[in-house]
Amino acid sequence: MKSLTLNRIAGIALIGIMGACNDGIDPITAVAPGPDETAPVINVTYPAEGTEIKVAEVLTSINIKFEVTDDIEIKSINVKMDGTDVATFNEFLDYRRSVKDILYEGLSTGEHVLTIVATDIDNKVTTKNVNFEKTPPYTPVFAGEVFYMPFDGINTELISITNPTVVGIPSFAGEGKKGGNAYKGAGNAYLTFPATNLTKTNEFSASFWMKVNDAPNRAGVLVINSPDPNSTNPADPNLTKGFRFFRETGDGGKQRFKLNVGRGTANSWFDGGINADVAANTGEWVHFAFSISATNAAVYINGQVASQGALPGPIDWTGCDLLSIMSGEPRFTQWNHKSDESQMDELRLFDKALTQAEVLAIIDSDYTPKYAGEVFYMPFDADYGDLVGGSNATVVGSPSLQTGKVGKAYAGAADSYLTYPLSNLGLGNAFSISFWYKANITPDRAGVITVGPPGINTRTSGFRLFRENGANTFKSNLGIGTGDSWNDGGAISATDWVFVTMVAGGGSHGIYVNGTLLRAESTYTGGISWADCETISIGSGAPVFTEWGHLSDNSLIDEIRIFNRKLSEAEIQEMMND
Repeated sequence: MKSLTLNRIAGIALIGIMGACNDGIDPITAVAPGPDETAPVINVTYPAEGTEIKVAEVLTSINIKFEVTDDIEIKSINVKMDGTDVATFNEFLDYRRSVKDILYEGLSTGEHVLTIVATDIDNKVTTKNVNFEKTPPYTPVFAGEVFYMPFDGINTELISITNPTVVGIPSFAGEGKKGGNAYKGAGNAYLTFPATNLTKTNEFSASFWMKVNDAPNRAGVLVINSPDPNSTNPADPNLTKGFRFFRETGDGGKQRFKLNVGRGTANSWFDGGINADVAANTGEWVHFAFSISATNAAVYINGQVASQGALPGPIDWTGCDLLSIMSGEPRFTQWNHKSDESQMDELRLFDKALTQAEVLAIIDSDYTPKYAGEVFYMPFDADYGDLVGGSNATVVGSPSLQTGKVGKAYAGAADSYLTYPLSNLGLGNAFSISFWYKANITPDRAGVITVGPPGINTRTSGFRLFRENGANTFKSNLGIGTGDSWNDGGAISATDWVFVTMVAGGGSHGIYVNGTLLRAESTYTGGISWADCETISIGSGAPVFTEWGHLSDNSLIDEIRIFNRKLSEAEIQEMMND
């Protein structure tokens, strides 16, 4: 009896303890899961689509990072690299969300496809493919290039394979001028590198792209500076050594970019005034470069001279042991030139003074199509190259490059023109071609841009854009297989730059000048024919459209773009205003 009573007391005590342990905890209530309506969602953090992994090692390791979510329950996740299984998961602590970080070892040089397959409890399947590439160690592509940072998800300098000291918390923009990513500045954040290998000659240049942010309203961009030996504050600038490239508030709310170069006993300023002003917060990439020789220095913005002048003495590198990127800190903080919160991409440094032509060539190499459907872009700023396809035109005769609408332009000459392979453009049943044009009405008729099959004046394929009667008649002709279609256009200015666009597709074609149709579009039946067409001619009807005297054009042609679609009037006007 006594034993039974003790057992009852112990049971009551145990119940009390259990109740106390659950005090304050909500009871678990079953909730019906509901219908499984959607397939799993896969979000891959790394590698992103188009990522280029640039390391010195032949084989490297990467961390595959992704998240899978589902509205009811994840059943399984399978991860493959180039079709080979990497990992499979069938059990999940959180059955609606799974975050994974998988170390993949032995990644070789070349193109790769990461595949993630997620299946939910209702057997709905989602597949995510990510294309990326491991490229070999970078080889300099420009003369004198000694430093290159593409900022494609890493801050590594690719010539020396060196990582910077990272101060603060800068990040990556998630988009870039080239390569899919860029450095994104933040308050009190910047990168530093040892400057020993950058300060060996009297010549130095830098080239990079920026999306300019005016918050803060002044900042350091690139600085190699030595501490002031006469100051106890290491942040005091020693303007007689190294250089400082920075920005401040300019006219009309723009940002003005300046260069200061130390010459040992003094320093020189290169401030182009309003020529060095750049609109901020536009979302547009702007190219910057500066060049320092033993006797001169220059600042270029989008390849054009913003400031230049004589340098009375060579740059003095004494005590300059540190390169700062996207801040004046830690050596140039006076006047508040601290961290820059702008974006930066494709930073290159050189141990030589760049010419303007070399700056333009760098800009060209970084080009990505600006408009939808753009398959060809020839700006004529440095050569006769197509920046989309990366190939140069074949030069016939002796055309030249002269001052253009933007930078340089093609300048025609007698018996001269360019040809370019048509197969590189992949044109079909719709196309457009736009360019700036300044007419030279001698001769009084000429081919401007033409495509046609071999032979003389065969007009059943390709197109012909030409002028007659000086500048009073600008015409187009379109080949449609069994015949051709004409648009007689109209007059253009004989003295001013005009923006010309030919459009074709959907059964009609016409010519716009300065955003307005010269004449109503001409209609045709069927599709555009490119049969037997091999090349596009620029600056002449030759070699395939020479009848009626449509030979070489001595006019100026600039900024040619070709599209694999028909542009609208609004798009043409937008391009013209750009």
